[in-house]
Amino acid sequence: MNFRPVGTQDRVATLDILRGFSLLGILLVNMFGFYLPMPHITGIEDWFTAAQDIILQQLLDIYVQSSFYPLFSMLFGYGLAMQFLKAKASGTNFYKFAPKRLVILFSIGMIHAFLIWWGDILATYAFCGVFLLALIRLPAKWLLFTAIIVNGLYHSALLGLYALGGIFNQPMEVLSVDITAVQNAITAYGVGTWMDAFMQRLDDLAIQMSPFMWISSLFTILPYMLIGAALAKWKLIERAREKLITWVVLAVVGLGVGIYLKSLPIASARTYGYEYLQVFVGGPILAVGYIAVIVLICLLPIAVKVLAPIAKAGRMSMTLYIMQSVVCTTLFYHWGFGLFGQVDVQMGIYIAIALFIVQILFAELWFAKFKQGPLEAMIKRLTYGKLLSEK
Repeated sequence: MNFRPVGTQDRVATLDILRGFSLLGILLVNMFGFYLPMPHITGIEDWFTAAQDIILQQLLDIYVQSSFYPLFSMLFGYGLAMQFLKAKASGTNFYKFAPKRLVILFSIGMIHAFLIWWGDILATYAFCGVFLLALIRLPAKWLLFTAIIVNGLYHSALLGLYALGGIFNQPMEVLSVDITAVQNAITAYGVGTWMDAFMQRLDDLAIQMSPFMWISSLFTILPYMLIGAALAKWKLIERAREKLITWVVLAVVGLGVGIYLKSLPIASARTYGYEYLQVFVGGPILAVGYIAVIVLICLLPIAVKVLAPIAKAGRMSMTLYIMQSVVCTTLFYHWGFGLFGQVDVQMGIYIAIALFIVQILFAELWFAKFKQGPLEAMIKRLTYGKLLSEK
């Protein structure tokens, strides 16, 4: 049998809707990195002082921040496992093309990071994907077990250090900020040339892509990919109706526990321990809740039709992810419209929602003629040697 990558007729609509939904969440979070010198400030909450900004930022902290990179990581693992299962069923050697695809993804991520925006995540996904390839042959239960052990031990060790150091219940303090570094970033991005922004981006990448980041991604992002791969091997999304009770439990627990943990620093006290629980425990749990809710909604045929435009955006998620960076750097950097550092939280949310709506319309127009997004088609061609075809 000849192996063929997933075609339009083979796609799972729920997965595409989840990817489309993730694009908005990722954009809402990344927006801060587009118009603020994020690598050089201690936290977003220490930047804004207006009451409206503080409230909106807290809402984003609870419902968006730290929940969408785990969600997208799980989807990445789910998609890669689907390719593995399809290759296995067709008798194709999965490892003839999967590593090549990751190399291409890593290359696109590094180009994105160096030439467009320092906050790239694609290269990290490709890096973690190499380890996922090494483990993907494991049965679903072992993939899940490995994810829980790796992620659980990592966070248990760090929380243990918090407890031993006596800082778990200690109120967070505003750390000293390198004013010079902040001002350099504002100058380079806000009033500088493209070359000024490029040189500043190299400084920011030294922080963003530090050795610690690559190592820590194996204990944070990789486990979520393993969870996604396990779900794919169980075909939990494809068998959602059959596994209805499982998805209802995941929705209730994921939303309830996730929102509770993510609200702790706001509703209770902003301590080091609660901040950690909000980001690294509550965030992923809420991501599972979001996945479960969307899976349940998609059991309604009318919902799939209504959400079809978001599904189309999800079908070209990589193209739209890069497009978000191109548009936002043009809006905020001086060689574009120069709005860097001049946007409040509300305006940032409005820009994100408006851009996402434009991207949905773009996806509608694109798929009226083509079967794949431009970047997706390029990756497919480089990986499998297949040309983008028109309808």
